[in-house]
Amino acid sequence: VIRAKVVGKKLMKDGPFGTMRYTVKQTKMYRGFQIMPHVQYIYTEASESLCGVKLEVNKYQYLITGRVYEGKVYTGLCNWYEKWDRLTLSQRKGLNHRYHLGCGCKIRPCYYVPCFATSKNECIWMDMLSNFGHSGYQAKHYACIQRAEGYCSWYRGWAPPDKTIINATDP
Repeated sequence: VIRAKVVGKKLMKDGPFGTMRYTVKQTKMYRGFQIMPHVQYIYTEASESLCGVKLEVNKYQYLITGRVYEGKVYTGLCNWYEKWDRLTLSQRKGLNHRYHLGCGCKIRPCYYVPCFATSKNECIWMDMLSNFGHSGYQAKHYACIQRAEGYCSWYRGWAPPDKTIINATDP
C-alpha cells in the first residue's frame, strides 16, 4: 500500500496482450515494508478489459494497493487505487492510524440481506448492497478493527459533520 505520483509509463511486450509499467515516485509506504521497502514500478494489464488500471502521468498522487509477485508490484481493477485528493479524511486517518488495527479481521461483503458474521473476527461490509463498493459510505468513513475482546467491528473515526443530519450520533 503506497502513496505515489506516476512519473512515466511504458508498454511492455510481455504476454499475449502486454503489460503497462508505470514508473512511480513513492511518497509514502503504508504496508509491505518487509517484502519491498521501496516501489519504483507498478505493473498492470495493458487493457482495462483485462482488469488493468489507467493512471495519469504527472497529474495526481494516488493511493495504490496491490500484490508482489516475483519481485514486482502488480495492481488491477480488483485492488484499491484512488486519486489521493479524493480520499476522505476518515480514509486518510485510517491509512495512518486505524487500518492496521484490523489486520486480524476479515471483511465479508454482503450482497443481499440478511447477512451475518460467521466468526468473531469478521466485519460485514454493507456497501455492496447498493453497488457502491470502494466508494460507498461505509468504505469512506469506517474501519474494521479488532477490539480488546477479540471481536472485530466497524469503527467510525472523526469526519466532518454531515450538515443534512441534525442531532445524529455515530453507532
